[in-house]
Amino acid sequence: MGDREKRINNIIQEEWKQFDGVKNQGGRASCQDDWETFQIMRKSQYMPWPDELLDSILKDLQEAAAIGHNLMTEKYARMMESTAPEEYAAFKDRLPYRSSIRLKRQEDVIAQEVIWNEILCEKYPYFAGHGRKIHTAEDTSYATSVETYLRGEMTTWSDRTFNLYESWINTLKKTDGNLAQMTAETMVKFYGFPSIEQAEQQLRGNTPSNS
Repeated sequence: MGDREKRINNIIQEEWKQFDGVKNQGGRASCQDDWETFQIMRKSQYMPWPDELLDSILKDLQEAAAIGHNLMTEKYARMMESTAPEEYAAFKDRLPYRSSIRLKRQEDVIAQEVIWNEILCEKYPYFAGHGRKIHTAEDTSYATSVETYLRGEMTTWSDRTFNLYESWINTLKKTDGNLAQMTAETMVKFYGFPSIEQAEQQLRGNTPSNS
């Protein structure tokens, strides 16, 4: 196992500990017992990240754990601003403060990632159709969009981590990168496909015809 894989595994192990500790109103969620899927989803996200950014997110998790703060709980709590606004209003003032400037910068990053996800969906509709909806406007009480998920997760990061991430996203934008596709290309390999194109073809073939 190389240093990079160790970095990512350390992040995921710490996230899993915190994810295991999330207390849901309706009781423990089934996904909290699905290590295999959790590992694939998180590895797919982190594999494209630069090493400096990986080190920073691990530090965020470790620093939070050291003071008894659960970043995974915070992430899902922040998502409730869209998925359960009345419940969110009751506790939002207890969440860590983020300045209006920071939040505006986040929205600019999120807007770019939404564009990348829209491009991915247009190119690979069957593959993308098996994932989250893209837009916050599509949220329901039981399904969270990519946009809302990004907002919830990004807001838990330290300024150090967000600054690194923002800079990286801007670099990808300038070089015509697409993080949504980079993540997807990693994910399909975990599920045994050599490429997104192959996954798209198989999913297309497995979709019943309406005729």
